[in-house]
Amino acid sequence: MINSLALDKFFPKTFPDAEKEAFREGLSLSNGVTPGIFAWGVVSGMAMLKSGLTLWQAAGMSLFVFAGSAQLATLPLIVANAPLLLVFFTAMVVNLRFVIFSVAIGPHFSHLGWRTRLGLGYFSADTMMAFFPRRFPLDKLHEPEGKVGFLCGVACPNWFAWQIGSFVGILLAGQIPQNWGIGFAGTLALLGVMIPLIINRAAAAGVVVAGAVATWGAHWPFKLGLLAAVVSGMVAAMLYDLVIKEKGQ
Repeated sequence: MINSLALDKFFPKTFPDAEKEAFREGLSLSNGVTPGIFAWGVVSGMAMLKSGLTLWQAAGMSLFVFAGSAQLATLPLIVANAPLLLVFFTAMVVNLRFVIFSVAIGPHFSHLGWRTRLGLGYFSADTMMAFFPRRFPLDKLHEPEGKVGFLCGVACPNWFAWQIGSFVGILLAGQIPQNWGIGFAGTLALLGVMIPLIINRAAAAGVVVAGAVATWGAHWPFKLGLLAAVVSGMVAAMLYDLVIKEKGQ
């Protein structure tokens, strides 16, 4: 794990204390899921090599794509020499959930330049959506203090765990049996993040609906079941919340 107590030397002396503290807070939260992210990265690295990519191609995909679901979804298409547009479309559909994430988180960074926002967007991941809205709800939309630091604190362990795991998988692709099922550790890590977020009945309704739709659409083409699950879960939670509010009036 990354030692948050030894981070002062990495910050400029002029860096606001609020950002340093927020960075440590994000770091502390995300450290708990890094073992699962690491294991997921190992599986993705193994899959890239065993799909026929060269070491350099796999390394480039890990660094520049940095999206596990999209990587795993497009590998069979790449191996089958599918048209480039089909590969691109599949990756785009699988990652459409990040558009929804950006709509929720993006307004918090409207005070930054577009280049900075673009750079921060590269580090966006599922764990960010789990932690950021809970730490900075909508009533703090116009309070910029601590947000960049917190985002970086969550993103750094996630990025390093993924990249190190991917490179371990790439280098040891022929040594680690796939039947070990270590990728399940990544699923367990995300479940560990999700369960504490179910703080009311609206959230529970969203989780139940999203889980049902994801199961139902598991075999849909282009991983559309994943996108449908994200959208339907959010809609279910909002509708439940609206119904409860109307009954309370």
